[in-house]
Amino acid sequence: MKQIYILAITILFFNGCNTTQDKQIENKFNIYISKLSNEEIEHNLSKGLKPIAIKDNIDVKGFANTAGSLALKDNRPSNNAFLIQKLVDNGYFVIGKTNLSEWANFRSSSSTSGWSSMGGQTINPYGSMRTPCGSSSGSGVVVATGLIDVAIGTETNGSVSCPSSVNGIVGIKPTVGLVSRSGIIPISHTQDTAGPMASSVQKAAEILEIIAGEDINDPATLNIPKDFNFDFTSELNQESLQGKRFGLLSTGSHDEDGEKAIGKIKELLENSGAIVIEVDDKREYPGEAELLVLMYEFKENLEKYLSTSNSPFKTLQELIEFNDANKEKVLKYFDQSIFVDSDKTTSQKEQYLVALDQILDTRNGIDSLLEENNVDALVGLSWSPAWAINHDGGDDEAIAAYRFWVNGSYAAMAGYPHVTVPLDYIDGLPIGMSFIGTAWSDKQLIEYAHSFEQLNNFNPTPAL
Repeated sequence: MKQIYILAITILFFNGCNTTQDKQIENKFNIYISKLSNEEIEHNLSKGLKPIAIKDNIDVKGFANTAGSLALKDNRPSNNAFLIQKLVDNGYFVIGKTNLSEWANFRSSSSTSGWSSMGGQTINPYGSMRTPCGSSSGSGVVVATGLIDVAIGTETNGSVSCPSSVNGIVGIKPTVGLVSRSGIIPISHTQDTAGPMASSVQKAAEILEIIAGEDINDPATLNIPKDFNFDFTSELNQESLQGKRFGLLSTGSHDEDGEKAIGKIKELLENSGAIVIEVDDKREYPGEAELLVLMYEFKENLEKYLSTSNSPFKTLQELIEFNDANKEKVLKYFDQSIFVDSDKTTSQKEQYLVALDQILDTRNGIDSLLEENNVDALVGLSWSPAWAINHDGGDDEAIAAYRFWVNGSYAAMAGYPHVTVPLDYIDGLPIGMSFIGTAWSDKQLIEYAHSFEQLNNFNPTPAL
């Protein structure tokens, strides 16, 4: 009897046991591409293991790794990705692979976030038919619905911060190189990273402690400073903001509700004993340069991943041909223009190197703002509220019909850390705020974010 009682308590304590209600929620918002059976979940829980959901572009033994594409439905990894093995070694089990924007939202310039040919359309649990944002759509929604406390997403530019912001959860995009990318279907070695998405800063920080660290198979991790402090949790408290100086970004101030939200950030920070400086941000976004860098690196990096994978497809051209041959299912809402353009970049190395210099110069832009204003970090609104899902015109058309702002893109290009925490509601939809810093300031940002989270005491909960 005692063993049965302990098992029952264990299953109740950890989310993810897949009750009928849980299954209804998963189906309603279309969260998973693949998931363990009830029996497998209960077996893992009975052993004291903790569940975590993983974006379906990360290698996990026992699951296909699809990037949301029907082309990779049989891509079953022989080994766990480096970060997955670290989670397994620390008492976690993968409960399922979450849906994502197909190919991490890098197939078309007219895509709809949260849709993949493998998994369909994931839906934000707030509002009616609102975007979950992408590309870590399912990872954001599974935490927002309360089905699970922690998930893993990946980001190249906005793919952790946006779904965290619009789904009302915490997201940590680490410094590029803090978390290994080995075993992750790539876009860009310059900008890619994995990061935790969670119900609180504490829980996200606990996961980051586990997955961070050096991996000889990812050269970027060899840049972690020798004196880097991986203890992200023991110094979390409510006093970390006191006496600190923050540079407030004005992005979103053109919108009345955005201006009020920025005012709330300033007021709460000042109430905590922090000093807030409104910075004059004159940076110009190098959008064309970024796209060229991503397309050039995508072809090279993807084909490197495919060469050692169990996928029958080994080149980008083969994937393009598959998509064309299966266009009724794969291209039903948007094209593959980015795939086609990426496949043409092999001869553009000289242009790529020029563009790469522009992208890496965004590091100087962030560092200059920090130094010139003598601030410890930059803060501001993460993303605008979730826009309506639009399969006809894609995200761009949907955004144009609503409202839009974003901070964090410069941090993504620079490879710098960005922590998103829930801030407030606009139109009944959650929005987040951002803490952005220089390279390897992850620990400090996490501590600031935790203090702000406690101070704000905003815990959005969708009506399921």
